[in-house]
Amino acid sequence: MQEVYEFVKACGTYYLATVEGDQPRVRPFGTVNIFDGKFYIQTGKVKECSKQMHANPKVEICAFGKGKWVRIAGTAVADERIEAKQSMLDAYPSLQKMYKADDDNTEVLYLKDVTATFSSFTEAPKVIKW
Repeated sequence: MQEVYEFVKACGTYYLATVEGDQPRVRPFGTVNIFDGKFYIQTGKVKECSKQMHANPKVEICAFGKGKWVRIAGTAVADERIEAKQSMLDAYPSLQKMYKADDDNTEVLYLKDVTATFSSFTEAPKVIKW
């Protein structure tokens, strides 16, 4: 998990895919954190991606950097703990202008049942599961 986190964090922007009905939806994201031994992302509850993850929690993330990419498939689980939200906000101080750990909008989700696959055009794929 740490290796996946460090790669995604170094990329800066990653792309989160959700499903709306039978239509995939992809958008750029930039927040990733490890808290309490879990891999987290963050969004706002008012956003469509939040609604999509609650309707169908299966998500995929793709990030590319330095000639390699990682695809992360897993199940998103909302964590309502103030401590989890604050940890994300502490990791990304610029978010504190829009979000607060105790507001009704801030949402952090951790991924479970994860398969992360590192790929490139020059190396065999490397799979990490947690």
